[in-house]
Amino acid sequence: MESSSAAVAPRPTSIATVLDAALDAHPDAPAVEAVSGVWSYAELDERAHRAAGALWSLGVRPGDRVAACLPNDLDIVAAFHGAQRIGAIWAGIGEALSASEQDDLATRCAPKVVLAGANCHLDTPACLAPDRWSALLAKSEAAPRVPPHLDAPAGIAFTSGTSGHPKAVVHSQRNLLLPGAALVATRGWGPELRKGDSFPLTILNLMVLSTLLTAQAGGCAVLMNRRDADGVADWISEHRVTVWNGAPAQLYDLARKPRRDLGSLHEVWSGGSDTPDSVRTAFADAHGLVPRATYGLTEAPTVVAIDPTGNDWRPGASGRVLPQYDVAAYDAAMNRLPRGELGELCIGPATSGSWAHTWTPSPGYWERGGLRPAAPAPYPTGDIGTVSADGWLSVQDRKKQVIIRGGANVYPLEVERVIGRHPGVTKVAVCPAPDDRLGERVAALVESPDATLDFEALARRCRVELAGYKVPEIWARVDELPVNAMGKVDRTRLPELLARLIPGSRS
Repeated sequence: MESSSAAVAPRPTSIATVLDAALDAHPDAPAVEAVSGVWSYAELDERAHRAAGALWSLGVRPGDRVAACLPNDLDIVAAFHGAQRIGAIWAGIGEALSASEQDDLATRCAPKVVLAGANCHLDTPACLAPDRWSALLAKSEAAPRVPPHLDAPAGIAFTSGTSGHPKAVVHSQRNLLLPGAALVATRGWGPELRKGDSFPLTILNLMVLSTLLTAQAGGCAVLMNRRDADGVADWISEHRVTVWNGAPAQLYDLARKPRRDLGSLHEVWSGGSDTPDSVRTAFADAHGLVPRATYGLTEAPTVVAIDPTGNDWRPGASGRVLPQYDVAAYDAAMNRLPRGELGELCIGPATSGSWAHTWTPSPGYWERGGLRPAAPAPYPTGDIGTVSADGWLSVQDRKKQVIIRGGANVYPLEVERVIGRHPGVTKVAVCPAPDDRLGERVAALVESPDATLDFEALARRCRVELAGYKVPEIWARVDELPVNAMGKVDRTRLPELLARLIPGSRS
Protein backbone atom coordinates (compact mmCIF):
# COMPACT_ATOMS: atom_id res chain seq x y z
CA MET A 1 0.00 0.00 0.00
CA GLU A 2 1.32 3.44 -0.97
CA SER A 3 1.08 6.35 1.42
CA SER A 4 -0.22 9.70 0.21
CA SER A 5 3.26 11.18 0.50
CA ALA A 6 4.95 8.44 -1.52
CA ALA A 7 6.26 10.64 -4.30
CA VAL A 8 9.07 9.23 -6.37
CA ALA A 9 12.40 10.98 -5.97
CA PRO A 10 15.05 10.86 -8.71
CA ARG A 11 17.06 7.70 -8.26
CA PRO A 12 20.73 7.15 -9.11
CA THR A 13 21.49 4.57 -11.74
CA SER A 14 24.18 2.86 -9.63
CA ILE A 15 26.07 3.14 -6.36
CA ALA A 16 28.96 4.57 -8.43
CA THR A 17 26.76 7.57 -9.25
CA VAL A 18 24.94 7.93 -5.90
CA LEU A 19 27.10 10.92 -4.91
CA ASP A 20 26.71 12.74 -8.23
CA ALA A 21 23.65 14.89 -7.49
CA ALA A 22 25.18 16.20 -4.26
CA LEU A 23 28.55 16.68 -5.97
CA ASP A 24 26.87 18.90 -8.56
CA ALA A 25 24.72 20.82 -6.07
CA HIS A 26 27.05 21.30 -3.09
CA PRO A 27 30.39 19.46 -3.35
CA ASP A 28 31.76 21.10 -0.19
CA ALA A 29 28.82 20.12 2.02
CA PRO A 30 29.53 17.43 4.65
CA ALA A 31 28.81 13.91 3.41
CA VAL A 32 30.02 11.90 6.39
CA GLU A 33 31.12 12.73 9.92
CA ALA A 34 32.88 10.26 12.21
CA VAL A 35 35.26 10.16 15.14
CA SER A 36 38.28 10.91 12.95
CA GLY A 37 36.78 13.89 11.14
CA VAL A 38 34.48 15.15 8.42
CA TRP A 39 34.53 14.53 4.67
CA SER A 40 32.72 16.68 2.17
CA TYR A 41 31.06 15.10 -0.84
CA ALA A 42 34.09 16.03 -2.94
CA GLU A 43 36.43 14.44 -0.40
CA LEU A 44 34.34 11.26 -0.10
CA ASP A 45 34.26 10.95 -3.89
CA GLU A 46 38.04 11.34 -4.08
CA ARG A 47 38.62 8.79 -1.27
CA ALA A 48 36.24 6.31 -2.93
CA HIS A 49 38.12 6.81 -6.20
CA ARG A 50 41.40 6.00 -4.44
CA ALA A 51 39.89 2.97 -2.69
CA ALA A 52 38.67 1.59 -6.03
CA GLY A 53 42.16 1.99 -7.46
CA ALA A 54 43.81 0.36 -4.44
CA LEU A 55 41.49 -2.64 -4.57
CA TRP A 56 42.05 -3.01 -8.30
CA SER A 57 45.83 -2.97 -7.73
CA LEU A 58 45.32 -5.90 -5.32
CA GLY A 59 43.70 -7.93 -8.09
CA VAL A 60 40.06 -7.38 -7.10
CA ARG A 61 37.80 -7.75 -10.12
CA PRO A 62 34.02 -7.70 -10.67
CA GLY A 63 32.39 -10.48 -8.65
CA ASP A 64 35.28 -10.84 -6.19
CA ARG A 65 34.44 -10.42 -2.52
CA VAL A 66 35.87 -7.59 -0.45
CA ALA A 67 35.38 -7.97 3.30
CA ALA A 68 35.85 -5.33 5.98
CA CYS A 69 36.33 -5.78 9.71
CA LEU A 70 36.60 -2.11 10.60
CA PRO A 71 35.14 0.33 13.14
CA ASN A 72 32.50 2.98 12.45
CA ASP A 73 34.74 5.59 10.87
CA LEU A 74 35.52 7.25 7.56
CA ASP A 75 37.65 4.46 6.08
CA ILE A 76 34.88 1.85 5.95
CA VAL A 77 32.62 4.24 4.00
CA ALA A 78 35.28 5.02 1.39
CA ALA A 79 36.17 1.34 1.02
CA PHE A 80 32.50 0.41 0.49
CA HIS A 81 32.02 3.00 -2.24
CA GLY A 82 35.32 2.02 -3.84
CA ALA A 83 34.42 -1.67 -3.93
CA GLN A 84 31.06 -0.89 -5.55
CA ARG A 85 32.72 1.19 -8.26
CA ILE A 86 34.65 -1.84 -9.54
CA GLY A 87 31.80 -4.34 -9.30
CA ALA A 88 33.11 -6.17 -6.22
CA ILE A 89 30.79 -7.87 -3.72
CA TRP A 90 31.00 -6.25 -0.28
CA ALA A 91 30.82 -8.22 2.98
CA GLY A 92 31.08 -6.92 6.53
CA ILE A 93 32.60 -8.96 9.37
CA GLY A 94 31.64 -7.69 12.81
CA GLU A 95 34.40 -6.55 15.14
CA ALA A 96 32.49 -7.81 18.17
CA LEU A 97 32.38 -11.39 16.87
CA SER A 98 34.64 -14.04 18.31
CA ALA A 99 37.64 -15.29 16.34
CA SER A 100 35.78 -18.44 15.33
CA GLU A 101 32.70 -16.46 14.26
CA GLN A 102 34.78 -14.10 12.17
CA ASP A 103 36.59 -17.05 10.62
CA ASP A 104 33.28 -18.71 9.78
CA LEU A 105 31.99 -15.66 7.90
CA ALA A 106 35.27 -15.15 6.07
CA THR A 107 35.39 -18.82 5.08
CA ARG A 108 31.87 -18.63 3.73
CA CYS A 109 32.37 -15.57 1.54
CA ALA A 110 36.05 -16.30 0.61
CA PRO A 111 37.14 -12.67 0.16
CA LYS A 112 39.94 -11.65 -2.16
CA VAL A 113 40.83 -8.90 0.33
CA VAL A 114 39.96 -8.34 4.00
CA LEU A 115 40.38 -4.80 5.28
CA ALA A 116 41.41 -5.59 8.83
CA GLY A 117 41.18 -3.28 11.83
CA ALA A 118 42.43 -3.64 15.38
CA ASN A 119 39.58 -5.99 16.34
CA CYS A 120 39.95 -8.34 13.41
CA HIS A 121 41.06 -11.80 14.58
CA LEU A 122 41.45 -13.36 11.15
CA ASP A 123 44.74 -14.95 10.21
CA THR A 124 44.68 -15.21 6.43
CA PRO A 125 46.85 -13.91 3.57
CA ALA A 126 43.83 -11.92 2.38
CA CYS A 127 44.02 -9.65 5.44
CA LEU A 128 45.32 -6.16 4.83
CA ALA A 129 46.59 -4.25 7.86
CA PRO A 130 45.65 -0.56 8.20
CA ASP A 131 49.17 0.72 7.47
CA ARG A 132 49.41 -1.24 4.22
CA TRP A 133 45.95 -0.09 3.15
CA SER A 134 46.91 3.53 3.85
CA ALA A 135 50.07 3.13 1.77
CA LEU A 136 48.07 1.71 -1.14
CA LEU A 137 45.58 4.57 -0.97
CA ALA A 138 48.40 7.12 -1.05
CA LYS A 139 49.83 5.82 -4.33
CA SER A 140 46.81 4.22 -5.98
CA GLU A 141 46.06 4.86 -9.62
CA ALA A 142 42.59 5.07 -11.12
CA ALA A 143 40.75 1.82 -11.59
CA PRO A 144 39.22 1.22 -15.02
CA ARG A 145 35.55 2.15 -15.34
CA VAL A 146 33.41 -0.91 -14.71
CA PRO A 147 29.89 -0.63 -16.17
CA PRO A 148 27.36 -1.13 -13.39
CA HIS A 149 25.11 -4.18 -13.41
CA LEU A 150 22.26 -3.16 -11.15
CA ASP A 151 20.94 -6.68 -10.64
CA ALA A 152 24.29 -8.45 -10.22
CA PRO A 153 25.45 -9.39 -6.69
CA ALA A 154 26.81 -6.32 -4.90
CA GLY A 155 26.75 -7.12 -1.18
CA ILE A 156 26.48 -10.02 1.24
CA ALA A 157 24.46 -9.50 4.41
CA PHE A 158 24.75 -12.05 7.18
CA THR A 159 21.54 -12.61 9.10
CA SER A 160 21.75 -12.04 12.83
CA GLY A 161 21.70 -15.73 13.67
CA THR A 162 19.34 -15.31 16.63
CA SER A 163 17.65 -18.64 15.88
CA GLY A 164 20.33 -20.62 14.08
CA HIS A 165 23.34 -20.41 11.76
CA PRO A 166 23.55 -17.02 9.97
CA LYS A 167 22.60 -17.02 6.30
CA ALA A 168 24.63 -15.11 3.70
CA VAL A 169 22.00 -13.07 1.85
CA VAL A 170 23.12 -11.54 -1.44
CA HIS A 171 21.83 -8.14 -2.57
CA SER A 172 22.04 -6.22 -5.82
CA GLN A 173 22.94 -2.56 -6.21
CA ARG A 174 19.31 -1.93 -7.13
CA ASN A 175 18.03 -3.19 -3.81
CA LEU A 176 20.81 -1.54 -1.81
CA LEU A 177 19.77 1.83 -3.23
CA LEU A 178 16.00 1.40 -3.08
CA PRO A 179 15.39 1.76 0.70
CA GLY A 180 17.13 5.12 0.78
CA ALA A 181 15.25 6.33 -2.28
CA ALA A 182 11.88 5.34 -0.80
CA LEU A 183 12.58 6.76 2.66
CA VAL A 184 13.94 10.05 1.33
CA ALA A 185 10.90 10.47 -0.91
CA THR A 186 8.20 9.44 1.55
CA ARG A 187 9.64 11.38 4.49
CA GLY A 188 10.50 14.54 2.57
CA TRP A 189 14.18 14.67 3.49
CA GLY A 190 16.70 16.95 1.84
CA PRO A 191 20.20 18.36 2.44
CA GLU A 192 19.24 19.27 6.02
CA LEU A 193 19.21 15.57 6.96
CA ARG A 194 21.86 14.56 9.50
CA LYS A 195 21.25 10.90 10.15
CA GLY A 196 23.02 9.28 13.08
CA ASP A 197 23.77 5.57 13.35
CA SER A 198 25.37 3.78 16.27
CA PHE A 199 25.01 0.19 15.02
CA PRO A 200 28.13 -1.26 13.32
CA LEU A 201 28.51 -0.42 9.63
CA THR A 202 29.83 -3.94 9.08
CA ILE A 203 26.10 -4.79 9.05
CA LEU A 204 25.10 -4.23 5.41
CA ASN A 205 21.69 -2.83 6.38
CA LEU A 206 23.47 -0.02 8.20
CA MET A 207 25.50 0.90 5.13
CA VAL A 208 22.18 1.08 3.26
CA LEU A 209 20.63 3.31 5.94
CA SER A 210 23.63 5.61 6.35
CA THR A 211 25.74 6.71 3.38
CA LEU A 212 23.47 5.32 0.64
CA LEU A 213 20.41 6.95 2.19
CA THR A 214 21.94 10.31 3.11
CA ALA A 215 23.64 10.66 -0.29
CA GLN A 216 20.23 10.43 -1.98
CA ALA A 217 18.99 13.27 0.23
CA GLY A 218 22.20 15.27 -0.17
CA GLY A 219 22.54 15.14 3.62
CA CYS A 220 25.17 13.92 6.05
CA ALA A 221 25.78 10.48 7.58
CA VAL A 222 26.89 10.77 11.21
CA LEU A 223 28.69 7.58 12.26
CA MET A 224 28.75 7.06 15.99
CA ASN A 225 31.49 5.05 17.67
CA ARG A 226 29.54 4.62 20.93
CA ARG A 227 26.33 2.78 21.72
CA ASP A 228 25.84 3.56 25.42
CA ALA A 229 23.14 6.09 26.28
CA ASP A 230 25.52 8.88 27.31
CA GLY A 231 27.71 8.32 24.26
CA VAL A 232 24.74 8.40 21.88
CA ALA A 233 23.39 11.53 23.58
CA ASP A 234 26.80 13.20 23.22
CA TRP A 235 26.89 12.43 19.50
CA ILE A 236 23.33 13.67 18.93
CA SER A 237 23.98 16.90 20.81
CA GLU A 238 27.45 17.71 19.48
CA HIS A 239 26.76 16.78 15.85
CA ARG A 240 23.16 18.09 15.73
CA VAL A 241 21.73 14.79 14.52
CA THR A 242 18.20 15.15 13.11
CA VAL A 243 17.30 11.45 12.68
CA TRP A 244 18.68 8.65 14.84
CA ASN A 245 17.83 4.96 14.87
CA GLY A 246 18.53 2.74 17.85
CA ALA A 247 17.51 -0.44 19.59
CA PRO A 248 14.64 -0.46 22.12
CA ALA A 249 17.15 -0.95 24.95
CA GLN A 250 18.95 2.25 23.94
CA LEU A 251 15.66 4.17 23.89
CA TYR A 252 14.83 2.70 27.29
CA ASP A 253 18.12 4.00 28.69
CA LEU A 254 17.76 7.44 27.09
CA ALA A 255 14.23 7.77 28.44
CA ARG A 256 15.82 7.73 31.88
CA LYS A 257 18.06 10.67 31.01
CA PRO A 258 15.55 13.49 30.50
CA ARG A 259 18.15 16.20 31.02
CA ARG A 260 20.26 15.17 28.04
CA ASP A 261 20.04 17.56 25.08
CA LEU A 262 18.37 15.74 22.18
CA GLY A 263 16.70 18.88 20.85
CA SER A 264 18.13 18.59 17.33
CA LEU A 265 16.20 15.39 16.70
CA HIS A 266 13.20 15.42 14.38
CA GLU A 267 12.81 11.64 14.30
CA VAL A 268 13.85 8.71 16.46
CA TRP A 269 13.54 5.20 15.06
CA SER A 270 13.38 1.99 17.03
CA GLY A 271 14.27 -1.27 15.34
CA GLY A 272 16.05 -4.59 15.61
CA SER A 273 13.42 -6.05 17.94
CA ASP A 274 9.94 -5.33 19.26
CA THR A 275 9.47 -1.90 20.84
CA PRO A 276 7.24 -2.03 23.93
CA ASP A 277 4.56 0.66 24.01
CA SER A 278 5.87 1.66 27.45
CA VAL A 279 9.26 2.51 25.93
CA ARG A 280 7.64 4.77 23.36
CA THR A 281 5.66 6.68 25.95
CA ALA A 282 8.58 6.95 28.39
CA PHE A 283 10.87 8.33 25.66
CA ALA A 284 8.18 10.78 24.53
CA ASP A 285 7.65 11.96 28.11
CA ALA A 286 11.39 12.54 28.53
CA HIS A 287 12.29 14.07 25.17
CA GLY A 288 9.09 15.15 23.42
CA LEU A 289 9.36 12.76 20.48
CA VAL A 290 7.38 9.55 20.01
CA PRO A 291 9.81 6.95 18.60
CA ARG A 292 8.96 5.63 15.15
CA ALA A 293 8.71 1.83 15.21
CA THR A 294 10.12 -0.08 12.26
CA TYR A 295 9.96 -3.58 10.84
CA GLY A 296 12.89 -4.72 8.75
CA LEU A 297 14.55 -7.74 7.23
CA THR A 298 18.07 -8.56 6.20
CA GLU A 299 16.53 -10.17 3.12
CA ALA A 300 14.61 -7.03 2.04
CA PRO A 301 17.12 -5.39 2.76
CA THR A 302 16.41 -3.29 5.85
CA VAL A 303 13.19 -1.27 6.48
CA VAL A 304 9.94 -2.79 5.22
CA ALA A 305 7.51 -0.82 7.39
CA ILE A 306 7.84 2.30 9.52
CA ASP A 307 5.55 4.62 11.45
CA PRO A 308 4.71 7.77 9.48
CA THR A 309 6.40 11.05 10.32
CA GLY A 310 4.96 12.92 13.26
CA ASN A 311 3.46 11.22 16.30
CA ASP A 312 0.87 8.88 14.76
CA TRP A 313 1.25 5.25 15.81
CA ARG A 314 -0.77 2.18 16.71
CA PRO A 315 -0.18 0.03 19.80
CA GLY A 316 1.47 -3.26 18.90
CA ALA A 317 2.13 -2.22 15.29
CA SER A 318 5.48 -1.78 13.56
CA GLY A 319 4.57 0.97 11.13
CA ARG A 320 3.05 1.14 7.69
CA VAL A 321 4.40 -0.83 4.74
CA LEU A 322 6.69 1.20 2.46
CA PRO A 323 5.35 1.80 -1.06
CA GLN A 324 7.79 -0.45 -2.94
CA TYR A 325 6.44 -3.55 -1.18
CA ASP A 326 3.35 -5.69 -1.16
CA VAL A 327 3.16 -7.39 2.24
CA ALA A 328 0.39 -9.79 3.23
CA ALA A 329 -0.29 -12.73 5.53
CA TYR A 330 -0.39 -16.23 4.01
CA ASP A 331 -1.57 -19.57 5.34
CA ALA A 332 0.50 -22.79 5.49
CA ALA A 333 -0.46 -23.64 1.88
CA MET A 334 0.76 -20.19 0.72
CA ASN A 335 -2.72 -18.88 0.08
CA ARG A 336 -2.99 -15.14 0.54
CA LEU A 337 -5.23 -14.27 3.49
CA PRO A 338 -7.65 -11.34 3.73
CA ARG A 339 -6.37 -8.14 5.29
CA GLY A 340 -6.28 -8.31 9.06
CA GLU A 341 -6.05 -12.11 9.28
CA LEU A 342 -3.11 -13.75 11.06
CA GLY A 343 -0.59 -15.73 9.04
CA GLU A 344 3.01 -15.78 7.87
CA LEU A 345 4.03 -12.41 6.49
CA CYS A 346 5.33 -12.60 2.92
CA ILE A 347 6.85 -9.86 0.77
CA GLY A 348 6.54 -9.15 -2.93
CA PRO A 349 6.86 -6.09 -5.15
CA ALA A 350 4.12 -3.48 -5.17
CA THR A 351 2.02 -3.94 -8.30
CA SER A 352 0.34 -0.53 -8.37
CA GLY A 353 1.26 3.06 -7.68
CA SER A 354 4.35 5.04 -8.59
CA TRP A 355 6.67 2.51 -6.89
CA ALA A 356 5.24 -0.54 -8.63
CA HIS A 357 7.79 -3.22 -9.61
CA THR A 358 10.75 -1.21 -8.33
CA TRP A 359 11.68 -3.91 -5.78
CA THR A 360 13.00 -7.31 -6.77
CA PRO A 361 13.73 -10.22 -4.41
CA SER A 362 17.29 -10.94 -3.32
CA PRO A 363 19.32 -12.74 -6.01
CA GLY A 364 19.84 -15.53 -3.48
CA TYR A 365 22.33 -16.84 -0.93
CA TRP A 366 26.12 -17.18 -1.07
CA GLU A 367 26.91 -20.85 -0.53
CA ARG A 368 29.89 -23.05 -1.41
CA GLY A 369 31.64 -20.32 -3.36
CA GLY A 370 28.69 -19.22 -5.47
CA LEU A 371 25.17 -17.91 -5.64
CA ARG A 372 22.22 -20.16 -4.83
CA PRO A 373 19.22 -18.43 -6.40
CA ALA A 374 16.34 -17.48 -4.15
CA ALA A 375 12.79 -18.67 -4.73
CA PRO A 376 10.53 -16.20 -6.55
CA ALA A 377 8.33 -13.77 -4.65
CA PRO A 378 6.34 -13.67 -2.47
CA TYR A 379 9.19 -14.15 -0.01
CA PRO A 380 8.20 -15.77 3.33
CA THR A 381 9.64 -13.80 6.23
CA GLY A 382 9.24 -16.41 8.96
CA ASP A 383 7.24 -13.85 10.97
CA ILE A 384 3.64 -14.38 12.03
CA GLY A 385 1.51 -11.26 11.83
CA THR A 386 -1.16 -9.19 10.13
CA VAL A 387 -1.41 -6.28 7.70
CA SER A 388 -4.45 -4.05 8.09
CA ALA A 389 -6.54 -2.70 5.25
CA ASP A 390 -4.70 0.63 5.47
CA GLY A 391 -1.23 -0.92 5.51
CA TRP A 392 -0.29 -1.12 9.20
CA LEU A 393 1.90 -4.15 9.89
CA SER A 394 1.83 -6.01 13.20
CA VAL A 395 4.14 -8.89 14.09
CA GLN A 396 2.89 -11.57 16.45
CA ASP A 397 6.14 -13.55 16.55
CA ARG A 398 8.74 -15.54 14.69
CA LYS A 399 7.26 -18.65 13.10
CA LYS A 400 10.16 -20.80 14.27
CA GLN A 401 10.08 -19.45 17.81
CA VAL A 402 6.56 -20.59 18.56
CA ILE A 403 6.29 -22.57 21.83
CA ILE A 404 3.99 -25.57 21.53
CA ARG A 405 2.59 -26.23 25.00
CA GLY A 406 0.40 -29.30 25.11
CA GLY A 407 -0.58 -28.75 21.47
CA ALA A 408 -1.38 -25.04 21.91
CA ASN A 409 0.76 -22.38 20.24
CA VAL A 410 2.31 -19.66 22.39
CA TYR A 411 4.04 -16.78 20.62
CA PRO A 412 6.84 -15.43 22.84
CA LEU A 413 6.53 -11.86 21.57
CA GLU A 414 2.89 -11.65 22.66
CA VAL A 415 3.87 -12.66 26.21
CA GLU A 416 6.97 -10.43 26.21
CA ARG A 417 4.87 -7.38 25.37
CA VAL A 418 2.71 -7.90 28.42
CA ILE A 419 5.64 -8.48 30.79
CA GLY A 420 7.64 -5.63 29.24
CA ARG A 421 5.03 -3.07 30.28
CA HIS A 422 5.95 -3.58 33.95
CA PRO A 423 8.04 -0.57 35.10
CA GLY A 424 10.62 -2.79 36.78
CA VAL A 425 11.40 -4.77 33.62
CA THR A 426 14.23 -3.60 31.37
CA LYS A 427 13.97 -6.44 28.86
CA VAL A 428 12.38 -9.88 28.73
CA ALA A 429 12.82 -13.04 26.70
CA VAL A 430 10.23 -15.81 26.69
CA CYS A 431 11.45 -19.24 25.63
CA PRO A 432 10.44 -22.91 25.83
CA ALA A 433 11.45 -25.22 28.66
CA PRO A 434 11.25 -28.92 27.71
CA ASP A 435 8.58 -30.87 29.57
CA ASP A 436 7.89 -34.63 29.49
CA ARG A 437 4.12 -34.20 29.66
CA LEU A 438 3.38 -31.02 27.72
CA GLY A 439 6.31 -31.09 25.32
CA GLU A 440 7.21 -27.53 26.24
CA ARG A 441 6.40 -25.12 29.03
CA VAL A 442 6.64 -21.32 28.93
CA ALA A 443 9.64 -19.72 30.66
CA ALA A 444 10.42 -16.02 31.12
CA LEU A 445 13.89 -14.60 31.61
CA VAL A 446 13.55 -11.07 32.92
CA GLU A 447 16.28 -8.44 32.83
CA SER A 448 15.76 -6.09 35.74
CA PRO A 449 17.83 -4.02 38.18
CA ASP A 450 15.39 -5.02 40.95
CA ALA A 451 16.69 -8.09 42.75
CA THR A 452 13.35 -8.42 44.57
CA LEU A 453 11.16 -8.32 41.46
CA ASP A 454 7.80 -9.92 42.28
CA PHE A 455 7.27 -12.72 39.77
CA GLU A 456 3.85 -13.55 41.19
CA ALA A 457 2.74 -9.99 40.44
CA LEU A 458 4.05 -10.39 36.90
CA ALA A 459 2.16 -13.66 36.55
CA ARG A 460 -1.04 -11.97 37.74
CA ARG A 461 -0.52 -9.23 35.15
CA CYS A 462 -0.16 -11.91 32.47
CA ARG A 463 -3.30 -13.75 33.59
CA VAL A 464 -5.33 -10.58 33.16
CA GLU A 465 -4.28 -10.14 29.51
CA LEU A 466 -3.41 -13.65 28.32
CA ALA A 467 -4.96 -17.08 28.17
CA GLY A 468 -3.82 -19.26 31.06
CA TYR A 469 -1.68 -21.56 28.92
CA LYS A 470 0.38 -18.55 27.76
CA VAL A 471 1.37 -17.42 31.25
CA PRO A 472 4.97 -18.34 32.09
CA GLU A 473 5.36 -21.14 34.60
CA ILE A 474 9.10 -20.67 35.00
CA TRP A 475 10.59 -17.30 35.94
CA ALA A 476 14.17 -16.10 36.39
CA ARG A 477 15.79 -12.70 36.79
CA VAL A 478 19.01 -11.88 34.94
CA ASP A 479 21.29 -8.86 35.09
CA GLU A 480 21.66 -8.91 31.30
CA LEU A 481 20.13 -10.97 28.51
CA PRO A 482 22.49 -12.13 25.76
CA VAL A 483 22.23 -9.90 22.68
CA ASN A 484 23.88 -9.65 19.27
CA ALA A 485 25.39 -6.60 17.55
CA MET A 486 21.96 -5.27 16.61
CA GLY A 487 20.71 -5.42 20.18
CA LYS A 488 18.45 -8.39 19.46
CA VAL A 489 18.17 -11.10 22.09
CA ASP A 490 20.30 -14.05 21.02
CA ARG A 491 17.72 -16.77 21.44
CA THR A 492 20.17 -19.54 20.66
CA ARG A 493 21.76 -18.89 24.08
CA LEU A 494 18.53 -18.85 26.09
CA PRO A 495 18.20 -22.61 26.75
CA GLU A 496 21.68 -22.77 28.26
CA LEU A 497 21.05 -19.63 30.32
CA LEU A 498 17.73 -21.00 31.55
CA ALA A 499 19.29 -24.34 32.51
CA ARG A 500 22.00 -22.54 34.45
CA LEU A 501 19.52 -20.36 36.33
CA ILE A 502 16.88 -23.01 36.89
CA PRO A 503 18.54 -26.42 37.32
CA GLY A 504 16.33 -29.16 35.96
CA SER A 505 14.58 -26.89 33.41
CA ARG A 506 16.28 -28.82 30.60
CA SER A 507 15.11 -32.40 30.05
